[in-house]
Amino acid sequence: MGAVSGVRVCFVDVYVVRETSTGLECLVLRRSPGGRCTGAWEAVHGSIEPGETPVEAARRELTEETGLTARRWYNLSRVEAFYRHRADEVALIPAFVAIVGSDATVRLSREHDRSEWLPITGAAERFAWPRERRAAADVGILFEKGDAGPLEDVLAIPESDRG
Repeated sequence: MGAVSGVRVCFVDVYVVRETSTGLECLVLRRSPGGRCTGAWEAVHGSIEPGETPVEAARRELTEETGLTARRWYNLSRVEAFYRHRADEVALIPAFVAIVGSDATVRLSREHDRSEWLPITGAAERFAWPRERRAAADVGILFEKGDAGPLEDVLAIPESDRG
């Protein structure tokens, strides 16, 4: 029996969060018709381009898919794995949290046809991918108070590390 041809970090997930008077909300995006996973709700997600770090890819994907700029960035301290059967490789997907302003206005790319801000638990229920549901639960635990609390010094990504 043959082995998988490779394992590599090739995608990023970004959970976009804003603070409101009623608590944290997470952005969910619905896939447009004509692409992959039509109608599925997801977080910001994308490929890491050659020469890019995962942090740089996360920042670029946030801007490309939503037009947003984060006030603060965090490492969610989780990496998901996805077997890509067509490429016969295991894709590793580091996850990030982007904190945006409560007045942030989303500008969708062609990849998505709708966006909604939902409480963390509502976003978790809406996400099509189980990995995103699990990660949303971590977002709710770690960022309940709007930052990473006692883990801030480890999870916060300083401007100098963002490329």
